[in-house]
Amino acid sequence: MKSENKITDQAHWEEYWNNFQYDKIPDKVVFKKFMPQLTMGKSFIEIGGFPGQISAYFYNHGIHDVALLDFHLNKDIVRNLERINNLPQNSIKCIHTDFFNFKSDRKYDIVFSSGFIEHFEDTADVISRHVDLLSENGQLLILIPNFLGLNGVVQRKCDRPNLEAHNLKSMEIPYLENIMDRFNLRDLTVEYIGRPMLWLEPKPENKNKRKWIKMLSYVVKLFPFKSKFLSPFIAIYARK
Repeated sequence: MKSENKITDQAHWEEYWNNFQYDKIPDKVVFKKFMPQLTMGKSFIEIGGFPGQISAYFYNHGIHDVALLDFHLNKDIVRNLERINNLPQNSIKCIHTDFFNFKSDRKYDIVFSSGFIEHFEDTADVISRHVDLLSENGQLLILIPNFLGLNGVVQRKCDRPNLEAHNLKSMEIPYLENIMDRFNLRDLTVEYIGRPMLWLEPKPENKNKRKWIKMLSYVVKLFPFKSKFLSPFIAIYARK
C-alpha cells in the first residue's frame, strides 16, 4: 500500500487525540439497530478505533473476544479506559500497527470501523481489507460521517482543514454500493443513519464556534428525516 493513499498522517492524529476526551463508553450508539444481529458474534475487531470506547461497548454487550487495531495507539490510555469503566484489565486486545501492514490468519465474527475509511484515497482497497478479516459467518459494519450535506457546509465554513482530511467521494452511497457489489456478501445495506446532528472537532480554535454549532444541532434534530442533506452518518452492513 503506497503511503499516498493516506490523507492524514501520525501528526494529525496526535493533535486530534490531544484534544479528545476518551474516558466514557457511550450509553447510546448510532448503529443500535444492528446490535441484535451483531451480538450473535463471538469475536470482534475494531479498525482505527483508538482509544477503544466502541470496543469496550461491545465487550459490555457480551462479546468478550475484543481487539482494537490502530497505528496511533497508547496502551496506557486503553487500560485506563478499562479501569474507569470497570472492565477487566486487558479485556481489549491491542494491535498497534498500520492497518495496511497488518497480516493475520485470524478471522473475526464482527469487523467494525467508524470514521476510518474516509481518510484514504482508495476506498475500495480499504473496504476489501475489512472484508478479508471476516470469519465464515462474519458481519461487517462500517460507519462513515456524511459531509455531503449540512454537516459538510458546517465543516467547510468552520473547519476546512478537517474537511480536507476526508475523502468526500467515500461518502457517496452509489459509489459505496458499487464497491460492495464486488464482494460475495449477503444482506447488504448502504444507508443514511442517525438523527440529524452537527459537530465540530474539539480543537482549541473551535471552542467558541462549537457552542453555536451545538445550538444549531438541537434545531436540526427537530427534523428527524434520513437524507443526504441531514443524516450525520452512512452505514455499510453486510455478512458472509
